[in-house]
Amino acid sequence: MNDLFPPFLYHSRKLERKGSCSGQVLRAAGEQKMAAHKNGSLIHIINRASVFFKNGSYRKRILLTSLKPVQCQRRAVSSIGDRNTNLTPHLSSNLAGWSYNELYELSVKDPETFWGSIAKERLTWNKPFDQVRDCEITSGKINWFLGGQLNVSVNCLDVHVAKHPDRVALVWERDEPGTEVKVTYRELLETTCRLANTLKRHGVNKGDRVAIYMPVSPIGVAAMLACARIGAVHTVVFAGFSSEALAGRIQDAQCKAVITCNQGVRGGRFIDLKPTVDAAVKNCPTVQHVFVAQRTTNPTPMGKLDIPLEEAMASESAQCAPEPMGSEEMLFMLHTSGSTGKPKGIVHTQAGYLLYAALTHQYVFDYHPGDVFGCVADIGWVTGHSYVVYGPLCNGATTVLFESTPVYPDPGRYWETVQRLGINQFYGAPTAIRLLLKYEESWVKKYDRSSLKTLGSVGEPINHEAWEWFYNVVGDGRCPLVDTWWQTETGGVCIAPRPAEKGAEIVPAMAMRPFFGIQPVLMEEKGKPISGNDVSGALCIGQPWPGMARTIFGDHKRFVDAYFKPYPGHYFTGDGAYRSKEGYYQITGRMDDVINISGHRLGTAEIEDALDEHPAVPETAVIGISHDIKGEVPFAFVVLKEDPSLNHTAVVKELRGLVATKIAKYAVPDHFLVVKRLPKTRSGKIMRRILRKVAMEQTGDLGDVSTLDDPSVVAEIIKAHAQYKIGQWTF
Repeated sequence: MNDLFPPFLYHSRKLERKGSCSGQVLRAAGEQKMAAHKNGSLIHIINRASVFFKNGSYRKRILLTSLKPVQCQRRAVSSIGDRNTNLTPHLSSNLAGWSYNELYELSVKDPETFWGSIAKERLTWNKPFDQVRDCEITSGKINWFLGGQLNVSVNCLDVHVAKHPDRVALVWERDEPGTEVKVTYRELLETTCRLANTLKRHGVNKGDRVAIYMPVSPIGVAAMLACARIGAVHTVVFAGFSSEALAGRIQDAQCKAVITCNQGVRGGRFIDLKPTVDAAVKNCPTVQHVFVAQRTTNPTPMGKLDIPLEEAMASESAQCAPEPMGSEEMLFMLHTSGSTGKPKGIVHTQAGYLLYAALTHQYVFDYHPGDVFGCVADIGWVTGHSYVVYGPLCNGATTVLFESTPVYPDPGRYWETVQRLGINQFYGAPTAIRLLLKYEESWVKKYDRSSLKTLGSVGEPINHEAWEWFYNVVGDGRCPLVDTWWQTETGGVCIAPRPAEKGAEIVPAMAMRPFFGIQPVLMEEKGKPISGNDVSGALCIGQPWPGMARTIFGDHKRFVDAYFKPYPGHYFTGDGAYRSKEGYYQITGRMDDVINISGHRLGTAEIEDALDEHPAVPETAVIGISHDIKGEVPFAFVVLKEDPSLNHTAVVKELRGLVATKIAKYAVPDHFLVVKRLPKTRSGKIMRRILRKVAMEQTGDLGDVSTLDDPSVVAEIIKAHAQYKIGQWTF
C-alpha cells in the first residue's frame, strides 16, 4: 500500500516540531530517539517492528496509525537544522577578508593558489595532494589535486558524524503530504555502510560500475554514497526512462549490478520500476545482481539475479572501511544527450567535483549552518547529484528530498512544504514555475514562506514572466533570485548572480556573473574571441576548473571533438550567450541539435533514431519549438513510405509509443507533421533552420534557401503545416 513506509529505513518517527503538538507525540519521538542511541543503529529499530519471512520472501509492517498527520504550528526557526555549529565563513584562512572581485581575479589569474588553499582546508584527505593541477585543455587533459587521496563518503558523512551525529542530513518529503521522514547523519552513515558491505559481499569492488534506477529517497542517496565508499562508480538513471534507454546506459557503462525499488510513487500513482529493470537486464550480460528495495508493500516477482536489499542489509555490519581514492579516479558517470543519437556517459572524478559542488552550494545560494536546503530536483539528473546530495552533504547541511510533483495534491504543494519544513533556500526549474503561475496566487499566499532566504532557478533560462512571479509572489520581493547556468559537464554552477559584492544588483532573467575560476569567452563563427560588451556569441570557458567533466566514458575522442575541438583552447558549452553593456551574461539557448524539455537536455538525433525504427518511416527530422510551460518541446517532421494503404493517424500513434518505449514519455514529440520530403542541401544535409521557421509560423523570413537541392519543397511543407494547423490532420 502507498501509505506504508518501506521496510529498512523509512521509519514512523515524525519531525519534532515546536508548537501545539501533543506531549504524547513528542514523548513517542523521544522514546524512539533514545532507543536509536541505545542500539546504535536505525536498523535495530526497524528489526523490532513486525518482521516475518514467508516462502523465502521478506516483508515488514509499520503501523498505519504512526502515519496520522499531526497538526502543528509553524516554527519560527527550523528545528531540523542545527544553527549552533560553525562552517568556515570564508573560502580559506589565506583568503579571509578578500572581496568578491579580488577573489575572482585571483581564481582566474592564479588558480593554483586559489584552489590549492581551499582544497587543503575544505576537504579531509587520506593523503595530501602534491600538485594542484595539470591541465592541457586543447587535448581534454584535465587533472586536479594530483597525488591526493580521499573518500567522498567520508567528507559527506564521517566528518559530520564525528562532530554532530544527530544533525538531520536528509528530510524525505514523501509523495504523501505530511509524512516527511528525517534521517540523521549517523543514521545515513550506518545505512550507507550496510549497503556498501552488501555490495562488497556480492562481488562489487573498486572500479566496478553500478546502475541506480530509483526514485528520490534516502535509500537512493545511500546507494550513491555506498558506491563512493567502496570506490565503485555509480551511474544514476532517471527512474522514468524506458527499459531500452536503461539497458543502453547499463551496456555503455558495463554495469556489474543494478540497485532499484519495486515501485516508485509520484503524484499519487504507482510507477513499476522492477519490471522495467527486468526487461532491461535481459540484454545486459554484465549485470550479475539486481538489488531490490521496497518503496511499497505491493509484491514484485523476484528472479535469479534479484536480491531483496533490506534483507541483505540487515545482516551486514554498520561499519565499512572507506576506500582511499585518488583525486582523479572516477566517482560517477551520468548519461546526457548530444547532437548524435547515442547518449554519452559524462565522467566526474573525486576531489575536484566534490570541492566545486560544495563551494557553489554555499556561495551561490548563501547557505549557512542550520539552513534547510530545498532543491526539488530528481537524483537522476546532475542537479540532484550536486545540490541534493554531494554539495549539501559535504557542507554538513540538511537537504530535502522531494519525491512528489508541484501540483500534487494541489498547486500549493511546494509552498506548503516550505512552510512545514521551514525551507530556507528553494531551488527549482522554470518549467515548474511556469506551470504554477497559471494558478491563482492564493495557492502561494495561503502558506507562510517567511523562512525563505534565497530562491534559485535551474535547468534552462528563465523567462521574465516566470522570474517576476517567482520573485514577487513566492519570495514577496525580498529573497534574492539566482538564475543559475551550468551543465552536466560543468559539475556545478558556472554563472549566477551570486556570489557578488554585498548589495550587488540582480538583473531579472539573467545569470550574470561567473563563479570563481570560470572565465567566460564569447566566440564568433570563425573562432575568434569577441571583445567588449553588448555583444553575442558562442559561450565558451577559457580555462579548466575543478568541477568540470574529465571525459566521456570509453570515448575520449568524442569528448575532445564535442567540447574542445570547435574552439581550440576553450571549453565549448554548446550554448549561445549575450554579454550586456554592464558585462553581465545572459544565456540565449542551445546552438546545436539539443533541445531542453522541462529542464532535461535531449538530443533531437536520439528521438529521430527512435522514430526511424518504424518500418513505414524512411526519414524524420526533429526540431525544438518554444512552449509556455515546458520551455521547449519536440516537433517531428515525418516522411512516410509511398503506400496508399498506410493510415497516417495509426502510424503517428505507433510513433508516439515508440519514442515512449525507447526513450521516455517526456521525449514524445508534441507535434507530428507528415510531409512528402524534407528540405536538404545538395550535400544531403537537412536544413532544420527552415523546419523551425515553419513550425513556429515564421515563414515570412526563411533566409537563404539557394543551397537547397529543390527549393519547392519549402512550399510543400508550409502547405502541409497550414492544413495541420486548421485541423485537417489531427494526430
